[in-house]
This record gives sequence, structure tokens and C-alpha cells, in this order.
Amino acid sequence: MSRKRVVSCTINGSEQQFLCEPRQTLLSALRDTLDMTGTKEGCSNGNCGACTVVLDGRPVVSCLVLAVECDGSRVETIEGVAEPEKLAPVQNAFLENAALQCGICTPGFIMQTQALLKDNPNPTEEEIRFFLAGNLCRCTGYDKIVKAVQQTAETAGACKPGCCGGH
Repeated sequence: MSRKRVVSCTINGSEQQFLCEPRQTLLSALRDTLDMTGTKEGCSNGNCGACTVVLDGRPVVSCLVLAVECDGSRVETIEGVAEPEKLAPVQNAFLENAALQCGICTPGFIMQTQALLKDNPNPTEEEIRFFLAGNLCRCTGYDKIVKAVQQTAETAGACKPGCCGGH
């Protein structure tokens, strides 16, 4: 039996320390160890993007990252997007544009959107579609999701710093 490892990292701005098996994924550690169930499990093989989180500023599929690799890192999850009692602009845009149905893919799309808008605050439709290509939705199609990203980009200038990926 493998010996558990201690992992210390910052998750959504809060210092965390937890024990995990050396082969445990970040997705499993978030959901099962830290009880942060907002990050969804879709395919468990990196193909759907449902489990996307931002690791040290880069979007990653957490089902393919080992939790032990996050020692000393900064992890941002869907739980850190909104303020208490108030949705973030990107979440409002997804609601207003009906860009979600079952909700399995939504956290991954929102985290990917945050990463996109941090690096490219005014993306074209083609850039949005390219950046989101690793995230799959089987319910809504993609037009409503793209419109939600465009709306977030358009209104990002009115957001406080950090609410929409650093604007």
C-alpha cells in the first residue's frame, strides 16, 4: 500500500493542507477529500473538460493532474468564482443566455472562460470557440455558451478587479 502524502497548496485564495494517495487525482482530492464538489467529473480521461480548474494561472483538466503535483501551487475552482450570495458576471451571463442545462459541463466552461478572458479580454468568436474546444456540452450546443462568453467580455470593464478573470 502506498503511503499518503501531505499536500499544501492555495485553493481559491485559502491555504489548504490535505493527505492524499500518490496516485489520487486533483479532481478526486477536491471532491472526495476537500468536499469541494463544484468541479464535476465527466469522462475521467481528459476529453470533456467538465473538471477544468485553473492551476497556477493555467486551465487544466483536474482528472489528469495528480494531487501531489499541486504541492505549493495555486488552484482556482468554481467555488472561488462568485462572492457569497452574489454570482460573478460570467455566471450571470451563462444564466441570462441559457448557456446551461444539466450543469455537468458548466463549471469547466466557466473556469475556461475565466482563463480566456484573463489572457484575452476581447476575444473574437473564433478565438472563443477555439479556446473552448476542449470542453464538451451534450445539452445546449455551443452558440449560447459562446454568447455568454461574449457578454462577459463586453461587460468585464464594469467588473471589479479579479471578478472576470482579472479585469
